[in-house]
Amino acid sequence: MDTVIVTGGSSGLGAAVVDAVVKAGGRPYVIDRQPPREGIDWVECDLADTRAAEAATRTAIERAGGTLDGVVTAAGMDVPGALADIPGETWDRIVTIDLLSTAAVIRAALPALKQSHGGVVTISSTLGIKAVGDATAYCAAKFGVVGFTRSLAAELAGQVNVTLVVPGGMRTKFFDDRADQYKPGPDAILNDPANVAAAIMFALAQPTGCAVRELVIAAETEPSYP
Repeated sequence: MDTVIVTGGSSGLGAAVVDAVVKAGGRPYVIDRQPPREGIDWVECDLADTRAAEAATRTAIERAGGTLDGVVTAAGMDVPGALADIPGETWDRIVTIDLLSTAAVIRAALPALKQSHGGVVTISSTLGIKAVGDATAYCAAKFGVVGFTRSLAAELAGQVNVTLVVPGGMRTKFFDDRADQYKPGPDAILNDPANVAAAIMFALAQPTGCAVRELVIAAETEPSYP
């Protein structure tokens, strides 16, 4: 696994994936609004603009010399709250970044991925398989990622390896800007994003003819999900 595009690679899980790619000897290319750590090539893009996301993906592939081995769609956002209390533009932005940009980036990357028989890893959430209140946009998007990825795996079987990763809560800045009622409690046990990144790398490293279809990865004390 050499060249890997990572959306949302400037922070959180995306940054952990970038570090894992570098550690494995690969070349990560980040698509994000904010720059990643120094020394990492990146394309600035607001992933809420899906056509810009497609263009950014093509730019990253060009910078990589036209080759691409993997895509990890780690970008995501959420603003919890009741449906009636979340402004429409905020609700739409969550779904666009978490779901529609996932499809846009992969769509733009498909020609290069088919040429290399590369791999795609999409990131859902345990809230993509078990719904809770005050999370209609996030659950809609992450449930959508599950359906999208399963359909994509069937569509691209034998051409591109497709893996769905379903992480539980992680120790990132994802919860920082939330109201206290939506933050993990002081006794919450969250997973290290490096552990999730290692699972993603495991999926990307599968040889031709073998695919990891789905992975649920969480802190060992987090409840199981259907």
